[in-house]
Amino acid sequence: MNLKVLLVEDDPDVRLGCEQALQLEGIAADGFGSAEEARQHLGADFPGIVVSDIRLPRMDGLAFQRELARVDPELPVVLITGHGDISTAVQAMKDGAYDFIQKPFPPEQLVEVVRRALEKRRLVLEVRDLRRRLEGRGQIEARLIGPSDGMARVRELIAGLADSAADVLIRGETGCGKELAARCLHEASSRYRGNYVAINCGGLPDSLFESEIFGHEAGAYTGAAKRRIGRIEYANGGTLFLDEIESMPIAMQIKLLRVLQERLLERLGSNTPIPVDCRVIAATKVDLRALAEQGLFRADLYYRLSVATVTLPPLRERREDVPLLFQHFLMQAAARHGRPLPGIDPGRMNRLIAYHWPGNVRELSNVADRCVLGIESGAPPFGEEIGDPPRPLHETVEAFERALIADALQRTQGSLARSAEELCVPKTTLHDKIKKYGLQPRLQAIQYSSPPSPPRQA
Repeated sequence: MNLKVLLVEDDPDVRLGCEQALQLEGIAADGFGSAEEARQHLGADFPGIVVSDIRLPRMDGLAFQRELARVDPELPVVLITGHGDISTAVQAMKDGAYDFIQKPFPPEQLVEVVRRALEKRRLVLEVRDLRRRLEGRGQIEARLIGPSDGMARVRELIAGLADSAADVLIRGETGCGKELAARCLHEASSRYRGNYVAINCGGLPDSLFESEIFGHEAGAYTGAAKRRIGRIEYANGGTLFLDEIESMPIAMQIKLLRVLQERLLERLGSNTPIPVDCRVIAATKVDLRALAEQGLFRADLYYRLSVATVTLPPLRERREDVPLLFQHFLMQAAARHGRPLPGIDPGRMNRLIAYHWPGNVRELSNVADRCVLGIESGAPPFGEEIGDPPRPLHETVEAFERALIADALQRTQGSLARSAEELCVPKTTLHDKIKKYGLQPRLQAIQYSSPPSPPRQA
């Protein structure tokens, strides 16, 4: 953790001497001539300490220290005093100042006090970071729900990536929760106080894309009456989420790549580069690498975005998560609609587990809404079988197995070999189960015919 000293001193000679004394000891220091100038560089998690003279133009050091105490009570403030200000400085320490140094002072005294204050600040920030990480892990557990191994790996990966500087690519089918995963990455990171800016790349018309993403200056084009801050610039200090990145126009992909590489952007109609510091999270429901190989997506942008990749498993591959997820959605729906929480009998839950969930978690949430509202009849996964009695365990297991096999056959266009590979079973075993569950029509037999006989000679 690189900490620095923010030095406030209106005498330029004293300020320069203090800066040089600290820099010679390897301590980074930025000097300012007034509290008003310095205040713009300070926040609740400022990575360093403040050294300020008491006698300053306009806002004095004591008022500055009190203001900083309101922003961050644990920010060490060292006051520089003249001979007549000692009693005032002592009172300031009672009010929360870290220490004071009386003029004139040797450079060694300044360095010693600053080093002690920096060490205290380092410990405070490390404790805050640890606490926030633990809270972030708790939020991830509470939001990315499911006891399956697949979701456990996703939570572990997100927790490990959250506080890194790496851009992240999230892959998953429609309805898997890609934006929820992106929000978890943002909220568990050190950027959680910054803006979270989400853009659906497929929802912006090409004519407005550049202006929305990069912003524009007044007069950049007809109708641009005033300056507009783009989404990337608005995400400065926070996170930019690009959903459906595969639908971004190729021309915009080139400009986005430049921003990601240089962390500079130019508004439409301007030649002035603007530095930006935002974490980029992209999401896709398709294979971007395959698109890049086909020339439908820029390969260099794909490799830039996929420094770290999070793959969300579809719901059909983590069916053990269905009961807990469904109960969670039921409680949310009951609170949202002001309805009582409905009971779910074992027969209903069995059908929920066995269903193949083409719409993934989003579809499961919709089913929970319908259950709370009492309008689930006729809709999958229940159909018209609302009143069915609970099934024995072996029937539930068979229904589950049948659903898995049917889903694999559907995704492989009826290929026995590929389905067996996906399900990790021998082809002969899979063939027997296909016959057992009446799925045989999905497999097309290969018909052989004899070549036509040559025409008889007259």
